[in-house]
Amino acid sequence: MKLISVNVGLPKDISTGDKSLVTGIFKQPVAGTVRVRRLNLDGDGQADLSVHGGPDKAVYAYPSEHYEFWRRELGPIQLGWGAFGENLTIEGLSEETTSIGDDIGIGTALFQVTQPRLPCLKLAAKFQREDIIQRFLASRRTGFYLRVLEEGSIQAGDAIVLLKKDPHRVTVREITDLYVSKKPEPSRIDRVLSVEALAKSWRDHFERLRGSLKGTKAMEVFMAERKRERDL
Repeated sequence: MKLISVNVGLPKDISTGDKSLVTGIFKQPVAGTVRVRRLNLDGDGQADLSVHGGPDKAVYAYPSEHYEFWRRELGPIQLGWGAFGENLTIEGLSEETTSIGDDIGIGTALFQVTQPRLPCLKLAAKFQREDIIQRFLASRRTGFYLRVLEEGSIQAGDAIVLLKKDPHRVTVREITDLYVSKKPEPSRIDRVLSVEALAKSWRDHFERLRGSLKGTKAMEVFMAERKRERDL
């Protein structure tokens, strides 16, 4: 497993249709050593801090193995490293094998996997095609965000070392599947919520979902009891 490319970029203004927006999705590979900070990499920035960045989404990693798939899917376009807005283009880790809470070392920095990446309108604006949001999510080739546990320095070519597997083994793919499920099972939600390292926004989502399911179940029981009373 290794780090293929380190990619950074500062927010910029772009136009999409009749709208303009500011985005930090445009990343470019950089040579040499890059310093990893608690909230991002040196030379990198996020535009909308209400939905991007923060401790749970400090660094975005994306498997290099997915690039060939997207070249087939998207046709004759140039896809250099960092094309999907990732800070780290990686080799050897995937959504199916990587779990929320896994600790990985790269260079002298220590990271922890926190959540999948959900595509947003910035991705559609970059590629100038609205269908890529649904296709990105449907492909489950989402990549994943990392929390910085220890600051340090990294560079392309560094080995990626899996230092600790989270004991619950909730993979990035599993949690994405649950997120898009129309009929999530409460036991699966409880399993996800058992992962201590899960990003706060995802924890809040699944706690709300679990609460709504319990409310629905309670209402179903209430209605069934009233029906039995009427039938007596």
